[in-house]
Amino acid sequence: MNRPEILTERDIAAPDAGRRRLLVIGTVIAVAAVAASAWVLHGRGYESTEDAFVQADIVPIGPKVAGTVKSVAVTENQSVKAGDLLLEIDPADHEVHVAQARANFEAAKAGLASSRADLALTRDRSSAGVSQAEAAVRSAAAEAERATADVKRYRELFARDEISRQQLDAAEAAARSSEARADEARSRLRDAQTAPRQVTVKETLAGARSAELAQAKAALEQAELSLSYTRIVAPRAGKVTRKNVQPGQQVAVGAALLALVGEDAWVVANFKETQIARMKPGQPVHFRVDAYPGHDFTGRVDSVQSGTGSVFSLLPPENATGNFVKVVQRVPVKLVFDPKPDAEHPLVPGMSVVPKVDVTAEPAAR
Repeated sequence: MNRPEILTERDIAAPDAGRRRLLVIGTVIAVAAVAASAWVLHGRGYESTEDAFVQADIVPIGPKVAGTVKSVAVTENQSVKAGDLLLEIDPADHEVHVAQARANFEAAKAGLASSRADLALTRDRSSAGVSQAEAAVRSAAAEAERATADVKRYRELFARDEISRQQLDAAEAAARSSEARADEARSRLRDAQTAPRQVTVKETLAGARSAELAQAKAALEQAELSLSYTRIVAPRAGKVTRKNVQPGQQVAVGAALLALVGEDAWVVANFKETQIARMKPGQPVHFRVDAYPGHDFTGRVDSVQSGTGSVFSLLPPENATGNFVKVVQRVPVKLVFDPKPDAEHPLVPGMSVVPKVDVTAEPAAR
């Protein structure tokens, strides 16, 4: 006869422990599946890339005139405002050029004034000269006519021995003198009639003097402008970088002396072409800047470049020749900060950024 089997507490607890293990494993698997699904769904609403960097306006500063640097008013990494003095070139040579140009300008001004006065005098003479010359011709002609008539009468009287030979000679001499004065009057009339042409000549000369004055004025303005270029000021606000100039240094036109980095920074993110289908200007962006791992930056999409990065490279690809291997292209996207970074977290060009764009959001007002 078989004896009944006696179950211990350990034997009774073993099935319960197995069921609990299965329950825990199932729960973990379910949670992992939910988390994975949530991560996939969340990731499908965002686009991100590590190929992104901070950018800012960089303005190279160079002189417009050559010369010797007299003084440098800034230091490396100094903040400046628009209009602040950066450096000064010795102005002595340019001051001499200004003085010479001003003297030429004053001489040209005096020449024009003299030419205009001469023109006015010629015009006055031309208007009254013809009338006076015509009157003189009429008077001289009448006098010559009277003297000729006198000679004729004197000859008749001389033929009758009523006058002397001396009186006849005097009358003939007076007639010849009157005729000479009439010829002289007619010559003056011809000269007076040429006055309009003289006015034209004077007008042309005055025009030439006016052009010389304009040329002298332009030369003076150019000299003054060159003198002003000896003071190099900041064209905009920013920070001084790459300062490469010292007092006493000889500089040439266009030489790179320093650069100004603008205060406004943005991000250029090179997304894959497969990532920008739903990307629109105005969509929100979250930034992670490697320099500030504990700080959160926000912003928005500003614009998408009209062309991939390779198209604007020094040697763009020519896919119509040789073998072709398809490569996913990168498209630069400009992202701006909103709000702007605070003073405690300055951003400079070249910093690495990881942006994450919410491509499911409706574009905000720009």
